Amino acid sequence: MHPNPNPNAKKSYGKQLWVDIRKDWDLYLALIPGLAFLLLFKYTPMYGIIIAFKDFNIFEGMASSPWVGWKHFEKLLSSDSFMQVFQNTLAISVYKILFLFPLPIIVAILLNELKNMAFKRSVQTVIYLPHFLSWVIVSGLFIDLLSTNGGIVNKMIVAMGGEPVRFFLDSDIFRSVLVSSAGWKETGWNTIIYLAALAGIDPGLYESAKIDGANKWKQIVHITLPGLMPIILLMFILRLGYVLEAGTEQVLVMYNPSVYNVADVIGTYVYRVGLGDQDYSFSTAVGVFESVVAFILILFGNGLARKFFGRGLW
Repeated sequence: MHPNPNPNAKKSYGKQLWVDIRKDWDLYLALIPGLAFLLLFKYTPMYGIIIAFKDFNIFEGMASSPWVGWKHFEKLLSSDSFMQVFQNTLAISVYKILFLFPLPIIVAILLNELKNMAFKRSVQTVIYLPHFLSWVIVSGLFIDLLSTNGGIVNKMIVAMGGEPVRFFLDSDIFRSVLVSSAGWKETGWNTIIYLAALAGIDPGLYESAKIDGANKWKQIVHITLPGLMPIILLMFILRLGYVLEAGTEQVLVMYNPSVYNVADVIGTYVYRVGLGDQDYSFSTAVGVFESVVAFILILFGNGLARKFFGRGLW
């Protein structure tokens, strides 16, 4: 038989916790707004998940609406339109990971190599600014730049003897516009965390590498990248959790019916079905499906990271 756990352990832990709270009461007090925010806006709304298992009627409320079990999930998985939306979401997210995930790492390494601090700060300010623009503004900027009616990009194409390109109406090109605009807006901001990680690498390692004759490229490969690997893995695992998000706000303000077949993602689909068709139960089922898949992807990514790199989120 296994020995019983120490009955005083729980009591000792509670006593120590109270001692810690009394010692650092101001820090624990500062936690209250954050915890209240989590409870109010993250956990309390989870009660609404039951709508996915009911035929929800807005006038009857959640309590009086009849249970239907897995009906909406069965409809979801058998819906041709949802399968198309699911494929679009995966495609756009995979493109963003392939082309945009490495960019902040590369930019951070390049910025870290700059010796002129005034120039470095100026570059950082310029590349950070787009993050603070809303997608409505960014969408307007790109529409003006890429328009077939006076857009500077198409003017250049015509000046070089080409034909105007319908960037926002061509299904073969629109996903490239989404990826490019997302990169322009967020790459600079995402470099911040990598620059912070670079600041934590021991400068003595670079000095030793120079003495051993290592050039800049070898220093990056053998010192910088290994030093960044923990944060790269962390960001990649977290990014997997947002695979089914695919930039809903961005797509919503930039797409149009001409490109629905390649640009309609889960978020915009939920918006159209939930608010447009007022099918709240089905749209909630889509949201639950998205959350479950995101959770599975995070577990999968963490497992791969632990298997191949020996480290993960847990």
